[in-house]
Amino acid sequence: MTRNPAAAADGAPRNASPAGPPVRADRWTRSFHTRRDSTVRLVCFPHAGGAANSFAALSAALSEDVQLLAVQYPGRQDRHFEPCAEDIATLAEGVAGALASADDRPLFLLGHSMGALVAFETARLLEERGTVAGLFVSAARPPAQDWEEPDLDSLGDDDLVAGLRRLGGVPDALLRDPETLGEVLRVLRADHRLLRRYHCDEGTALRTPITVLLAAEDPKNALAQMREWSRHTESAYDVETIEGGHFALTERAGATAGLLLRRTAGTARPRDETPGTGTPVPADLVREIYLAGPTAAAERITTDLTGLDAAARALLTPNAYGYVSGNAGTGATARANRAAFDRWSLVPRMLRGVTSRDLSVSLFGQRLASPVLLAPVAAQTVVHPGGELAAVKGAARVGVPFVLSSFSCHTMEEVAREAGPGPRWFQLYWPSDDEVAESLTRRAEASGYSALVLTVDNPAFGYRPADLDHGYLPFVQGAGLANFASDPVFRASLPENAGPGDVVRHWAAISANPGLTWDRLPRLRELTRLPILVKGVLHPDDARLALDRGADGIVVSNHGGRQLDGSIAALDALPAVRAAVGNHVPVLMDSGVRTGSDVVKALALGADAVLYGRPYQYGLALDGERGVHHVLRCLLAELDLALTLIGCDAVRAVDRDLLTPAGTAFGPVSPAGGAPGTRPAAGAPGTR
Repeated sequence: MTRNPAAAADGAPRNASPAGPPVRADRWTRSFHTRRDSTVRLVCFPHAGGAANSFAALSAALSEDVQLLAVQYPGRQDRHFEPCAEDIATLAEGVAGALASADDRPLFLLGHSMGALVAFETARLLEERGTVAGLFVSAARPPAQDWEEPDLDSLGDDDLVAGLRRLGGVPDALLRDPETLGEVLRVLRADHRLLRRYHCDEGTALRTPITVLLAAEDPKNALAQMREWSRHTESAYDVETIEGGHFALTERAGATAGLLLRRTAGTARPRDETPGTGTPVPADLVREIYLAGPTAAAERITTDLTGLDAAARALLTPNAYGYVSGNAGTGATARANRAAFDRWSLVPRMLRGVTSRDLSVSLFGQRLASPVLLAPVAAQTVVHPGGELAAVKGAARVGVPFVLSSFSCHTMEEVAREAGPGPRWFQLYWPSDDEVAESLTRRAEASGYSALVLTVDNPAFGYRPADLDHGYLPFVQGAGLANFASDPVFRASLPENAGPGDVVRHWAAISANPGLTWDRLPRLRELTRLPILVKGVLHPDDARLALDRGADGIVVSNHGGRQLDGSIAALDALPAVRAAVGNHVPVLMDSGVRTGSDVVKALALGADAVLYGRPYQYGLALDGERGVHHVLRCLLAELDLALTLIGCDAVRAVDRDLLTPAGTAFGPVSPAGGAPGTRPAAGAPGTR
């Protein structure tokens, strides 16, 4: 019987429906189904030993919206008489050249096992033209990891066959045919030489979003390994778990097709749109939820961002819940924060042709995916054992920068390792020991934090009845002191053989600093090249003083109502601070932000971005990393939809004309109790 050379190496599913011969689109790609009206192009890269036919069943399972192209490596099937490639770079260059003109619709790459590395390198080349909307990787460790692959040239055929049977993907009947088996092992050994030669630096990162497809029963890959893919993108990172083993991607083509359709939906561009990098659309979360149906809803955290508080309260201990939710005194400041947002109404504009939205902002020379950062929150293991590590990973999955508190339960170095390649900031409480403050600052800069947030509204702890009634302060129990316990300058002041109690006592002696004045800010400016933001500013004169002493930006904040009872609302203070510092100084705000519409109101009143605090802590309490990820996806989806509904195609288009005082049809747009501010000029340095 005559066989197609390397037919057994294609890894086709055992139950695949018959497909016609693939059409040779070019030297490098094959097409199984012609879909002239497709809106998305998906290019699939086979595993080691595999060929284009691996993806025949997946192509059949996809809808008419997706045109699948399967990559054909040299040395197999209809390229059998070509020599196998000697390195992965050669494969990537060939595919990238074939896709050079593929910019008429969003382009997604999907790589399985070794194919993930080829797809990754192809994406690096194609990014120079801005043509990659997303990268899916399946059954593959991250590029910078040692794959620990054996030298197959030194192994006998029986050992290789045993390994193939363990992983699956090749029908056993084909492995029993000598002619076919010889082709399988020839190609497999050649491809493993590529893997063993491949090298990628840890700092290599795409601008393209990455979605990891993790098979639940894969014996070769685990979640802990796959998380390292987050280090290889500056954009969004996500993990999707699928049922099955190493070849679940192709063996369960129907389920895989549904996942891919969900993740690529809504990315089609208008015909006149300039091709770009194709960042995932946050508002697509709504479609995902409806497509998943009522059954999935029962297992999901609420999408009501104002309802997270009650859900977390039912789960947390009274001590933990009181610590996160508690406010100063009567809670008047916290109530004022929310009331300030309610005093403004949005005035949507119609028929603006908003087919896509740009949520990105520029701060201190860095482009952020959205105008949202996670606010610094101390002692996060109080609400979840993963603490800051879980929170920063959840934030990194949606490209939201994390601001780490000085009072964290994990060291700044540990958090930096989990944060991925995106920007992260460090919040500094300046203790009464200047040398400790200087050491913390130097460590933050050395660990890759890209800005310092000096918090100045906490010279002493606020009067918080929730904590006082429980007699509970996490720091006294040792929580939140990791940065101090690990600091060499701090430890030099401890007695020999110091224990946890000594750490707590020394921290308590230096943590409060009511004597801190503006004179310390120039000293901080001398210590670091990082941008410095002063957080906790409400009065415009304090904003001017901060800039005069060397600050680069301002965070308008009243500490979420946790410090001073009866304080002015942060949103009410925002326009006057913006007016005081002008259009070219980055101004952020926090305190009371809960929803996407809240973010729009803050932007309209002068903020470049917001810090988001308690809601993500409730998400952390409810489901760790996944809870934080869920909360942020909900917030960004609502923000994305809000921009659509008010008629803005970009964050930079939000201005004061979109607001009116609540209860009026149209009125003078001025802050409640404050002077009118001005919007930052479009494209001004440090602004969106």
